[in-house]
Amino acid sequence: MQVVENLLTETARAISFLSRLPVPDHYFAGHDGSLRRTIAAFPVAGLVVALPAALVIGVLSAAGADAVLVALIAVTLQIMLTGALHEDGLSDTADGLGGGRSRDKALAIMKDSRIGTYGALALILSVAIRVAALTILTAGLPPLAAGLSWLAAAVLSRTLLVWHWSSLPSARTDGVAASAGTPDREAARTAYVLGTTMTAALVIFTLAFHAWFLACAFALAGVLVFTRHCRKRLGGHTGDTIGASQQLSEIAFLLTLAIIV
Repeated sequence: MQVVENLLTETARAISFLSRLPVPDHYFAGHDGSLRRTIAAFPVAGLVVALPAALVIGVLSAAGADAVLVALIAVTLQIMLTGALHEDGLSDTADGLGGGRSRDKALAIMKDSRIGTYGALALILSVAIRVAALTILTAGLPPLAAGLSWLAAAVLSRTLLVWHWSSLPSARTDGVAASAGTPDREAARTAYVLGTTMTAALVIFTLAFHAWFLACAFALAGVLVFTRHCRKRLGGHTGDTIGASQQLSEIAFLLTLAIIV
């Protein structure tokens, strides 16, 4: 029972960090703000945060709404619920890695709140690709399968976010990632097990094996390449690269499914 209670507590904290959804204050009583253990619940929190958009996909699709409209509403709702947390990270990362020739310059650009050309293009492409992919999935799959595919993308991307975060040291001594603490190894392993199991459970009966397996493989490959690049260019992760890893893996998962389906 204690394990379940701890997971529920960490899930509530993870939801608060990853979204704008309200969470009761008692979950934070005596909490120091660290996310070292909270990362274990990131896959579960991803499921909860993505559930409203998944319901929209399922209900509107079943009602016969146009697939493009369904995709636009779902992606918009998701961005609203997360407060564009991961999109902001993607934008800042694109500006830093695209415009910074040196490590220090890249980190300085990423810390700047102003958006540049690379960041703007990254945001446009992120939304456009996800809407296009979700449109194809909504039009080509039954409503239940389309909604569960969206949930699987949310769960897997928050799992791979943890992997990126745990695989690199912090590139800065300040910032969100540094203040959140170094991820606990046991918590990270819990996130991997939960995320993998939940992703498979969501799609194993609604999608062909080769479709969801390849989607997971490409999502993982994308984060592996990105993580390696961050190690080379920045010497570690930042809060922005953590958010970018979520976006990249979600895009890779949905895009692969859209191509195969």
